[in-house]
Amino acid sequence: MLDPSSSSELPAIPGKRYFTIGEVSDLCGVKPHVLRYWEQEFPTLKPLKRRGNRRYYQRQDVILIRQIRSLLYEHGFTIGGARQRLDGDDSKEDVNQSQQIIRQLRVELEDVLIILKR
Repeated sequence: MLDPSSSSELPAIPGKRYFTIGEVSDLCGVKPHVLRYWEQEFPTLKPLKRRGNRRYYQRQDVILIRQIRSLLYEHGFTIGGARQRLDGDDSKEDVNQSQQIIRQLRVELEDVLIILKR
């Protein structure tokens, strides 16, 4: 399916407000049909739907999808186990999400620093 070592190589999340399903697919390393399936299985994953039922994901959705991906593909959780982990483990989820946001900000700040040094 997916190479577990590829999670550390996921691209940085751009500073956009909304992402299409194709962009999220590329950012998270999962196919669009998997994202649509996960929407059914994880009640907290609810992208906005606009014209023609097109999905628009926000930054917190992308972070949640990366957490789900990590639980399923790297830690070997089942869908039910991952759902339980995300639902019942709010404090660890907050810490995990905060760590991901901090890592993302650091990458973005390093990019800005490189631009400023030019």
